[in-house]
Amino acid sequence: MKYAFIIALAIIFSSCTGYAAEPLVIVTGPKTGTYYAFGRDMADVAAKAGVELEIKSSEGSIDNIKRINSSEKSGLGIVQSDVLGFLSRSKNPESIKIASRLRMVFPFYNEEVHVLARKSIKQFSDLEGKKIAIGEDGSGNMLTSVNLFAMMNIIPKEALKVPPAQGIVAVLKGEADAAVFVGGKPVRLFKNLEDLTLPENRKYAAMLANVHFIPLDNPKMLEEYKPAEITPADYRFVSENVATISVQAVMVDFDFSGNGKERCSQL
Repeated sequence: MKYAFIIALAIIFSSCTGYAAEPLVIVTGPKTGTYYAFGRDMADVAAKAGVELEIKSSEGSIDNIKRINSSEKSGLGIVQSDVLGFLSRSKNPESIKIASRLRMVFPFYNEEVHVLARKSIKQFSDLEGKKIAIGEDGSGNMLTSVNLFAMMNIIPKEALKVPPAQGIVAVLKGEADAAVFVGGKPVRLFKNLEDLTLPENRKYAAMLANVHFIPLDNPKMLEEYKPAEITPADYRFVSENVATISVQAVMVDFDFSGNGKERCSQL
């Protein structure tokens, strides 16, 4: 699928040559992430078609949206598909305006939403008034967390804006009630937890026994997200299939229709 997309992209870029001389810019994600790798592949294909595509790293989906709409005029960005729901639910008129000016260019792949929680948390509604690790500012994890809280009218006691690994450790230690992470399964972050079941890590086994993935299957969620599952085949410490939801990584651009034909043709 990846190569079919790259071939299609080459056709798109080749039809845009001869327009704006300035390079087209795409904001992606951290340099160690998949979004950045996608951007580099796209830049290689664009170069062969005579179009310069400048790749910029970022903090994630929210950061990308901000930069697309800033004076930086990045043009393209890779974000999670639920960014539009996130922006449209905002009571900030500027956020609503931003959402109205975004255009989807191409869908990429699905990423499952993992909510690891203490076993006292049985369902998403139990997160009301709890301490939850939601990821760093500007990240897709934070975006999805805030979007789901707003959708389900959940108000956490505290939203911890920490790196994913730190959030997972906090849940294992009982210092947080749950952590939200968005990523295509199996996620290395959770695969690493399988090591806690090894004989040499016996003293940590109880920590893993006290946590689980909670189901995300409320009909409201399925109005905006696709259904998915986390299974024992994904992670050995999961004993049965757990319903969850997924978001899609998509490429979006800013609506430059009011700024002349050259920019639109380049996009």
